[in-house]
Amino acid sequence: MSNIVFSARTRTDFGSAKSARLRKQGRVPGVIYGKGETIHIDLDHRELAGGLRTISESTIVKVSVDGASHDAFVKAAQRNIQDGNIIHVDFYEIEMGKLLRARVSVHITGNPIGVRDGGILETPLHDIEVECLPKDLPERVLVDISNLGVNQSIHVRDLALGGGVKLISGEDQVIALVKFAKAEAAPTAESVEAEASPPPVKDAKAGERS
Repeated sequence: MSNIVFSARTRTDFGSAKSARLRKQGRVPGVIYGKGETIHIDLDHRELAGGLRTISESTIVKVSVDGASHDAFVKAAQRNIQDGNIIHVDFYEIEMGKLLRARVSVHITGNPIGVRDGGILETPLHDIEVECLPKDLPERVLVDISNLGVNQSIHVRDLALGGGVKLISGEDQVIALVKFAKAEAAPTAESVEAEASPPPVKDAKAGERS
């Protein structure tokens, strides 16, 4: 669990005009939901943007609202398509002593031996689903593929998740594999002859009315 704390204050004024006024003041409107009633809040844009750069979707953060602390995930952060500034944020509150299901990102590290031998690396899976207590939830899973040779693969079942973490995703799903590139098919005699033959001459009078 991270040590990131976002300071927020309760928001009582709603509507697009009120939200626009908040943004001009350097504040970001948001909500906390998932446990009890939805809490409407606003946060400092600079603090929020800085914190979001260091976390993943499975990072549990604390949101301090008027002295009360809420453990939560950042479920969504909407951004302005023109300048990239955050315009709204959603927090999903959790109970620390209750099992939860979450998706955890998979981060690949290392340069496979098989790639150096001419193989091609494929990484079809980028996150997995797990079930655990919030205190046991990993922020990310690191997978070192340095020793991966040609025609070798790493599956979900090969991951070391630690105690208390139950895997929900299918164990046979491939996380990374190295394979040789398909060799280009040798040209056939017919294709060579077709390339060497000149294109047919079009009759210039074809299509003329008699």
